[in-house]
Amino acid sequence: QVQLVESGGGLVQAGGSLRLSCAASGPTFSNYAMGWFRQAPGKEHEFVASISWRGGSTSYADSVNGRFTISRDNAKNTVYLQMNSLKSEDTAVYYCAASRGRIATIKRSDFGSWGQGTQVTVSS
Repeated sequence: QVQLVESGGGLVQAGGSLRLSCAASGPTFSNYAMGWFRQAPGKEHEFVASISWRGGSTSYADSVNGRFTISRDNAKNTVYLQMNSLKSEDTAVYYCAASRGRIATIKRSDFGSWGQGTQVTVSS
């Protein structure tokens, strides 16, 4: 099972940007699609974005489409989430996840490994 560690969260003003990183351990990182989810206080776990094993295909939640960009560097075993034009409703704990397959899935049940999460707080 791949180990995942997120970083890059923090406090930012509305309209600002942050880039999250997720470093993965293990030699098989490039074999799997990766994704980002988030959970705000009192809300359900929510899909944010995913990327296929080679990075050729991506999927986004409607709420972040056009503002967030997911990317990956398989040579560095790292996946990124660039977040622009942040809004207060983006405040949440963001989790990196590794899929069991290669396609850019949006289903939480398709992901088998999860990081501990990183807090993103957007002040209005």
